[in-house]
Amino acid sequence: MNQVDLAFTPALEQAQLIRKGDISPLELVQLYLERIEALNPQLGSYFTVASDMALADAKAKTEQLAETTDTSKLPPFFGVPIAIKDLRAVEGLPCSFGVAALKDNIAEYDDGVITRIKQAGFIILGKTATSELGSLPYTEPPGFPPARNPWNLDYTPGGSSGGSAAAVAAGLSPIAQGSDGGGSLRGPAFCCGLVGIKPTRGRISYAPAGDFQSGIPSIGPMGRTVADAAALLDVMSGYITGDPYWLPDPEISFLEATDQQLDNLRISFATSIKPIGEASATCEKIVLETVQRLEGMGHLVERGCPDFSEIVEPFKTVWQAGITSAGIPLEALSPMNRWIAEQSGTAGEYLQAVTKLQVIARQIVGFFNNYDVLVLPTYLHPPIRVGEWDNLSYEETLNNIINWIGPCPPFNATGLPAIAIPAGFDEKGLPVGIQLVGPPASEARLLALAAQLEAANPWINNRPTI
Repeated sequence: MNQVDLAFTPALEQAQLIRKGDISPLELVQLYLERIEALNPQLGSYFTVASDMALADAKAKTEQLAETTDTSKLPPFFGVPIAIKDLRAVEGLPCSFGVAALKDNIAEYDDGVITRIKQAGFIILGKTATSELGSLPYTEPPGFPPARNPWNLDYTPGGSSGGSAAAVAAGLSPIAQGSDGGGSLRGPAFCCGLVGIKPTRGRISYAPAGDFQSGIPSIGPMGRTVADAAALLDVMSGYITGDPYWLPDPEISFLEATDQQLDNLRISFATSIKPIGEASATCEKIVLETVQRLEGMGHLVERGCPDFSEIVEPFKTVWQAGITSAGIPLEALSPMNRWIAEQSGTAGEYLQAVTKLQVIARQIVGFFNNYDVLVLPTYLHPPIRVGEWDNLSYEETLNNIINWIGPCPPFNATGLPAIAIPAGFDEKGLPVGIQLVGPPASEARLLALAAQLEAANPWINNRPTI
C-alpha cells in the first residue's frame, strides 16, 4: 500500500494493520505529520500540531506493541491517530476556542471525552480549527488562517468543526472529534464529503463542565465511513458522574449496529424547511436520489416534515446567549460575535426561550410517532466561498446563515440524533449530502440505514485533488 492510500485508509482498518504488524503507530504518525506539514499551510485545518506529544506517544505505543503477544487485548484504536476540535481541553495543548487572545491558553486537564479517546488507544495529532467560540458555520476566526475545503480551496469546509472536516477529508487524520450546536458537525461533513454524527442529547458527556445552552450542543464523531464514525461514537459515549442528562447504554455497540439488517422502515422526507424555504436544485436532487434508493431497498417513503416555524426566534435567543456566557471580554471577539452578544437578552428572556424550545420540541418529537426516520438535506445549498459574506451587514449575514443551515438547528433544540452522510457532488465538484434524523436514542437504527445507503452509493474512494 502506498503512503497516500494509507493516509486515506479508514481508522478501523488502520487499527487492524497495526495489530497485524503491517504498520507501526510511529510510522503512521510520521506519515500524518508529514502530510500536515505539507498541506496544512494551504488548508488551515489545524490550529496546533502536537508533533512532539504525538511522536512520543507513538514511540511508546510502538515499543509496547513489540512486547505484546496478544494484540486482541489492546484498546480498539491502539496507535491510530486522531484530531481534536479546539473547543475541547487536551492537557498540555492550547485550547483557544478560536479566540486569538487565547492562543497561549494551555489546558491543565483532559475533558472527559478526551480521556475516553486516549483510553481507546488513539494518538492525538493536534487541535483543529474552529470558528470563534464555535458560533458560526464557516471557520474564519480573526487572528487565524481561514480553514479551506480540500475539494476546492476557494470554498469553506463549513463550521464550526471545519478544521476537523478539512483534516479528515484531506488525509491529514483518519478520523476526528467535532461538536454540533446547530449543525456545526453535520455541516462540515456535508461540505467535505464525510460522515458526521450528532448523537442524542446525553449520549456523550461534557464533563468536567456542566450543561451549556440547555443541552443544545453535542459532541460527536467524524469519519470517512459510517463504521469509523460509529466506532468512535462507541468510544466517546457514556455517562460520567454528575452529568445533567444520561441515557442507558445501547443493547449492542454502534459499530455492530452498522451490520444489522433492518425491517422495512417508515421514512418521511422533505426538500423544504418551514419557515425558511426550498433547498437548492442540487440539494433537492440528492434527497430525491436518496429516496429512490430507500424505496429500492423496500422502505416505505413519503413526503412529510414537521413545521419548524416557531423554533427560529427562541433558538436565536439561546444561541446569542452562548457568546456572552463564554465570559470573554467582548473587545477580544470579532465584530460579528460582538454584535451577536449585543442582541442577547436578559436571563428571563433566555429562560423563556428555553421553555418555548421545549414546548416546540414535544411537537417535533411527536412527529416520530408515525415515522422511524426523517430524510432532509443537511444544508439548503452547497458550500459558500471563503469570505463570501465578509462585506454584508451583520443582519444580512445572520439571515444568510439561517437560510443555509436551516435543516440542522431543530434537532439540536429537540436533542434528537442525526447523521450526515455524503450523497454526491455539485456542479463545481464540491461534496453535498443528506441527513438522517430519528426519534430519541435511535442512533443504532440510523447507523444501520446509513450503512445501507453507503453500500448502495459508495463514497470511500472519492478523494480531493489536493
